[in-house]
Amino acid sequence: MEFEEYVSARGQELVRLGFTVSGDYQRAEDLAQIALMQAFRSWRKVRNADDPHHYVRRILVNEFLSMTRRRSYSEAPTAELDPQGAVPDHATDIANSDDLWRALATLSARERVVLVLRYYQDLDDQTIADVLGIKPSSVRATASRALASLRESKLRLSNKAKSH
Repeated sequence: MEFEEYVSARGQELVRLGFTVSGDYQRAEDLAQIALMQAFRSWRKVRNADDPHHYVRRILVNEFLSMTRRRSYSEAPTAELDPQGAVPDHATDIANSDDLWRALATLSARERVVLVLRYYQDLDDQTIADVLGIKPSSVRATASRALASLRESKLRLSNKAKSH
């Protein structure tokens, strides 16, 4: 498979994965672009891997986790966009208004990635462990803590709604 074919087939999927883990469409595009740029630099190695998409997905996840460890994201806008020329992106509004997204945003980056890879990407524990460079038992423990945290968040929201 040539790089251009890979980008056509999987590029939007990488953006969706980036959005699901980061909750920000611009950051998702950046994550996908960085992952594809790094894959392009060593495409011969990526293409010859057992699963090239697994390789690129791992690049994206590692970049997301690295971004969250930095104090601030290094890129900043240099000028304001003209609101008259901008096309509204309603997907971001929908995701930000969703209770589940707000609950996911309270999780650590690693917990969020584990849940996204498990339930959105439908990956098994071993594959998630390979992507994150950890043991499958760590994946299970992280998922368990994350789900417990989400249940706790749901209870808090439920109790808050009852009190109003």
